[in-house]
Amino acid sequence: MSAPHFWDNPPEAQKIAQQATVLKNKIQDYASLQGKIEDVEVLAELGQEEEEYLVEAKKVLRQANKDLGAMELQLLFRDQYDASNAILSLHAGAGGTESQDWTNMLLRMYTRWAEQKGFSAEMLDYLAGEEAGVKSVTLLIKGENAYGLLKAEKGVHRLVRISPFDASGRRHTSFSAADVLPEVDDETTGIVLNGDDIKVDTYRSSGAGGQHVNKTDSAVRMTHLPTGIVVQCQNERSQISNRAACEKILKAKLLELKRQEQEEKLADLRGEQQEIGWGNQIRSYVFHPYSMVKDHRTEVEIGNVQRVMDGDLDPFIDAYLRMRAAQGQREG
Repeated sequence: MSAPHFWDNPPEAQKIAQQATVLKNKIQDYASLQGKIEDVEVLAELGQEEEEYLVEAKKVLRQANKDLGAMELQLLFRDQYDASNAILSLHAGAGGTESQDWTNMLLRMYTRWAEQKGFSAEMLDYLAGEEAGVKSVTLLIKGENAYGLLKAEKGVHRLVRISPFDASGRRHTSFSAADVLPEVDDETTGIVLNGDDIKVDTYRSSGAGGQHVNKTDSAVRMTHLPTGIVVQCQNERSQISNRAACEKILKAKLLELKRQEQEEKLADLRGEQQEIGWGNQIRSYVFHPYSMVKDHRTEVEIGNVQRVMDGDLDPFIDAYLRMRAAQGQREG
C-alpha cells in the first residue's frame, strides 16, 4: 500500500485496503486477548492477598472468554465466499397480510442485527403488501464475513402470535422465507452475463422512493433466458442503478445454481428452504401463549422473543456454524 502508484487503480486499491483492515483487526484482537490473559494472571496473584483483585480477575476472565469465542467463530469461515457481502431476500408465505406483516418484522430484525454488527444495509428491492407489511424485500448487507454469518439464516421462519389484524383476537401462524447469497463479481466467479441471454423489462416503480421513481420507468426486471431466473430492482432512483443492482443479484443466483450443479445434494446449498409453510421452518418465534424463539436445527432456545426481534441473533448463528463445522469434521 505504500507503493507510489498504489492508488492508480482505485477499485483494486480499495479491495487491498479492505483486506489490510481485516488482517490488522485480527492481529489487534489477538493482542487484546493476550493482554487480558496476562491481566488475569496478575490480578489472580494479587488476589491471594486482597479479595477485590479476584473479583476483578473474574470480570476480565469472562470478557476474555467472550473474545475467545468470537475468535473461534472466525475460524469457521472457510468457504470461498464467507468473507463476502451478503444479498438477503425475504419473501412472505401464504397468509396475506399476516405473513406480510411478519416479513416486515423480520426486515426490522435483520436491519437491527446489521446495525449492531457495524454493517450497512442497502435496500435493493422492496415490494409492499396491499394492506400492511412487505411481500418481498432484498437487502445488500455489507460487512466482514456478512455472508458467512447470514447463511445460517437461510430457510423458513415461523411466527405464532395473537394477530393484531384479527378482531376476534385469535392466535395465528405465519411464515416467511429468507434466502441468502454472496455478493460476487466476474473476477472471483468467472460468471459473465451474456446480453443475448438476458431479457430486460422496465416498468414504473411501485415502491418507496419519491415522485421521480413513481413517474418514470426506472424499475428493472431481468430474466435469464437459459435458466428462467428472474430478478428485479426498483428501489434505486435511476434505471441505470436498478439495472446494476439486478446484474449483481443475477450473478449471485447464477453462482448459486453453478454450485448446486457441483454438489451431490441440493440441501447442502439451499439449507432447509423448501415450501414456505408447515413442517419446513428452521426457526419458530412464539409470542403467544408463551415467549420463546427456538431453532429447530440446533435446538437453541431464547425465552425473550423481543430480544431476538431487536437483532440478537448471534446465539443462533454461532450454534449453527459450529454444528456445520462439527458435521464437516465427522464427514471428513
